[in-house]
Amino acid sequence: MENTVTFNDIFKSSFIDKATSFSFTDVFIALSIALVIGLFIYLVYKKTFQGVMYSRSFNVSLVMLAILTTFVILAVTSNVILSLGMVGALSIVRFRTAIKDPMDLVFLFWAIGAGIVCGAGLIPLALVGSTIIGIVLVLFVQHKIAEAPYIVVVNCDSNEAEKLSTEKIMQVFPKCKIKSKTITGSNNIEIVYEIRLKNNETGFIDELNHIDRVNNVSLVSFNGDYVL
Repeated sequence: MENTVTFNDIFKSSFIDKATSFSFTDVFIALSIALVIGLFIYLVYKKTFQGVMYSRSFNVSLVMLAILTTFVILAVTSNVILSLGMVGALSIVRFRTAIKDPMDLVFLFWAIGAGIVCGAGLIPLALVGSTIIGIVLVLFVQHKIAEAPYIVVVNCDSNEAEKLSTEKIMQVFPKCKIKSKTITGSNNIEIVYEIRLKNNETGFIDELNHIDRVNNVSLVSFNGDYVL
C-alpha cells in the first residue's frame, strides 16, 4: 500500500501549530497594559526627577524596557525550549552605562518588574503595584524639608577673616557645622560650612563677601556628596 502525501502534509509542522495557537488578543492586551504602565513610569520619573540634568532618552527607555520585557516574557512562557535559548542569548548582553543616581535603579527595576508581571498575565497586580509605587515616589519627593541643606565655601587669606566669617555664620545659623578646612599656599584658607537655609534667604552671603580679607564666598545646594 502506497502512502500518498497531500498538500496539507507538506505544510503541516509544529511551527504552523504554534502559529495557529497563538493568541493575538492576549498579546495585544499584555503589550497595551505594558505601554500604559510605561507611560505612567515616564510621567512619575519626569515629575520626581531631582538630579542635575534630566535625560529624556533615559525616560523613554523606561517605557520601551517595560514593553520589551513583556515581549520577552510572553515568548518565554509559551515554550520551555525557547526560554532556555532566550536565557543563553540574553546572557551575552552587557550594559556599560553607569547609573549615577540610585533612584534611576528604582525606575529600571520598576519597568522590568512591570514588564515581567504583564508578560506573566498578572494584569491586576501590575496595575495596582505600579499605582502604589508611583504614589509613594511622588509623596516622598513632594515632602519638602523645612530647612534645605546647603554648603557655604569661604575663601580668605587671614585668620582674622576666618574668625569673623565663622562668627557671622554662627550668628545666622547656630546649628551650622564645619565640614572641612584647607590651607594652601601662603595662608590661603578655604572653609566649608554645612547650613540649613530657611526661606531661601541668601543676604548673609553679601555680608560675608564684604568682610575684609575674604576673597570669595560660594553657596551651593548639598545633596550629600561633596568632593574637594
